[in-house]
Amino acid sequence: MKASWTEIVAHGAFIAVCLALWEWGARTQYLPQTFFGSPIGIAAYLWEGFAVSKKLWHELGYTVAGTLISFLLGSVAAIALGLAFAMFPKLEHAMDPYLAVLNAMPRIALAPLFLLWFGLGIGSKVAVGTSLAFFIVLANTVAGIRGVSQDHIVLSRAMGATRSQIFFKVTLPSAVPVIFSGLRLALIFSMLGVIGAEIIAAEHGLGQVLSYLQSTFNMNGVMGLLLLLACLGMIVTRGMSRLERALLKWQ
Repeated sequence: MKASWTEIVAHGAFIAVCLALWEWGARTQYLPQTFFGSPIGIAAYLWEGFAVSKKLWHELGYTVAGTLISFLLGSVAAIALGLAFAMFPKLEHAMDPYLAVLNAMPRIALAPLFLLWFGLGIGSKVAVGTSLAFFIVLANTVAGIRGVSQDHIVLSRAMGATRSQIFFKVTLPSAVPVIFSGLRLALIFSMLGVIGAEIIAAEHGLGQVLSYLQSTFNMNGVMGLLLLLACLGMIVTRGMSRLERALLKWQ
């Protein structure tokens, strides 16, 4: 515990020194605020957006909602298809060329097409995020199932286990850790897809605000939102890691 407090103090001191040097550079024009902003200006922008006008709460909620919907839709569809591939290998063999072609397409480049199909609302953002999450979870689901030890399967068959019992009690539990790795990565990519689509064109969302601030050279706002997105990504990653540890205590 003492070591952890020492690390916290060390990290805090390092960050404080970096912020102080940044603010000094901004005030002395060694770091022009037009291109780098300043810590005080960034803090003022975030305070005004969250505590005074509270507009950023609405934009943040829009982005988070799009991310979660994308993640859930992409993950559920990918896990279901991955399990179907495991149960019916011929289905995987038949669909593999088409999935490979679809996976090779850059989804951000498809964002204008999604905007045309689903409009400027949350639907187009969900489409981009879902397309990113789907292939990541699908690849990890298939890899996790294929990575199950054949010794366990042979032993289960020797003990008289049926095909369904082997799948649900041996194959699927053994593949869960690999699937969770894909889920953690898919959640991040869902957020990246939603924000990327918002930057291209959107009615609401942090990406749309970020695009507007960049076009008006409001560097304090740009840096503030980048910091916010970095913190959001860290929270998402830590949350998924804790959930994974909690659900996999049986291992």
